[in-house]
Amino acid sequence: MSGHNKWSTIKRKKGAADAKRSKIFSKIIKEITVAVKESGPDADSNPRLRMAIANAKGASMPKDNIERAINKGKEKDSAAFTEQTFEGYLPNGIAVYVECTTDNPQRTISNVRAIFNKYGGNLGTSGSLSFLFDRKGIFAIPRKDDMDMEDFELEVIDGGAEDITEEDGMITVSTLMEDFGRMQKKLEGMGIEVENAELQRIPHETVTLDVESAKKIMKVIDIFEDDDDVQGVFHNMEITEELMDEME
Repeated sequence: MSGHNKWSTIKRKKGAADAKRSKIFSKIIKEITVAVKESGPDADSNPRLRMAIANAKGASMPKDNIERAINKGKEKDSAAFTEQTFEGYLPNGIAVYVECTTDNPQRTISNVRAIFNKYGGNLGTSGSLSFLFDRKGIFAIPRKDDMDMEDFELEVIDGGAEDITEEDGMITVSTLMEDFGRMQKKLEGMGIEVENAELQRIPHETVTLDVESAKKIMKVIDIFEDDDDVQGVFHNMEITEELMDEME
């Protein structure tokens, strides 16, 4: 999983530096809106909203944008979003999960199918890839200079941490899906600032491709992620050091 974690770190850095920043903001705004519609605008009693706001702050989203997204979610006549997942294969047997939030399901499935078809993939049936992935909670936490890692690790293990890694100044804590909320509360209680927290689909095993083939797959992943309805894309391709060197 460490390769995927490092790639996530690279993507966050890229997102802060280029045009993808606006895409990141739009996805977070949509998540805030959905969270408010689902369980109300009070972050104290709405864990999903609390997480979305924390992610917004981690992405350096202005406070005004966050407040507008919350207010949009409170409007009765605002768009009703539904959440959808799509599963399929790209060339070389790479399995892909595409998670979407949309106000037009027909448009979304048409766009997702078109991307699979254009780049030599196949859209599968719902549940067809469930045996390849586990859904886990992933928390990205900036390492502070005064942080006592031994104490930190003991605390988060108590909160349900399954795995703890550190790379390039970023600590990644993973939990079972059912421990996600528990870890969220634990970190809040510890006063730990989380840059990003989300449920991710982590592959049981990864497929290693040559760099050129892997770059083609990453291009398709980027195309999926650029779609306004797509909230997340997960795959089972190994993110090698050689690939990261090419993509940075």
